[in-house]
Amino acid sequence: MAKDEAKAQKKDEGPGARPARRASDRGHYGRLSRERVLASALELVDREGLSALSMRRLGAELGVEAMALYRYAASKDALLDGLVEALYLELEGRLAADPGPGTTAAEAQAQASAWRAELHRIARATYEVCLAHPQVMPLLSTRMLAVPLARRPLAVLRHHERVLALLQGAGLDEARSSAVFRAFTGWVLGYVSVELQAMVDNPEESDPAFRLGLHRMPPQELPRLRETAATLAEQGGPEGLAAGLDALLERFIRAEEEQEPRQNRTPPSRP
Repeated sequence: MAKDEAKAQKKDEGPGARPARRASDRGHYGRLSRERVLASALELVDREGLSALSMRRLGAELGVEAMALYRYAASKDALLDGLVEALYLELEGRLAADPGPGTTAAEAQAQASAWRAELHRIARATYEVCLAHPQVMPLLSTRMLAVPLARRPLAVLRHHERVLALLQGAGLDEARSSAVFRAFTGWVLGYVSVELQAMVDNPEESDPAFRLGLHRMPPQELPRLRETAATLAEQGGPEGLAAGLDALLERFIRAEEEQEPRQNRTPPSRP
């Protein structure tokens, strides 16, 4: 029996053998589906980065020939778009699993009407999903925002619809809700992008100045940047995200409040 097991192991290690199946891969070798393909692609990119993703490599991960994947993603570009879709599907799942502090139907409805609190919840969930998949996050800018609206994945469009419905349900007109939507999207994705950028030049260096690479910055030309570098290198976390979003929303709310008195003001009568 031991001889048979050794023979089987040797066969598995030979040329052309499939990659070893890990315990976490259970179910990855069953019937293919788009969801399964995208989940495996996301796992591969999380583990090894975008450069590791190819149809051949993904097929090996799933235990199938690369050609079998073209039914679910017509090209490498379609696969990259699928990664964006996978992130937004995960975001949908997070928002559905955590509807907020409301427990009764009335409380849930009241929570939904608090549009600022809901925007904060969406922003926080987006932040968490992006930080869970830092290798994929750049695709949200390079692919999602680089294509026309109608060509974005359906999961992305549903997210856009959620935010717009929230804003218009709060009483914002089309122009105002569009402005807040653009500002909200730009702030959240921009904040996460900066949060994920490497600011430390040499992580192994114990001296703070050399760790940040301050010796590369001319002190006479960049005095303020050198002084602030240590603070800039610190992540703002969800608190920074929330503070910036509050400041952004306050700007729109003040503009709305200033506009209302002018609209309600009685025009002067003609002589």
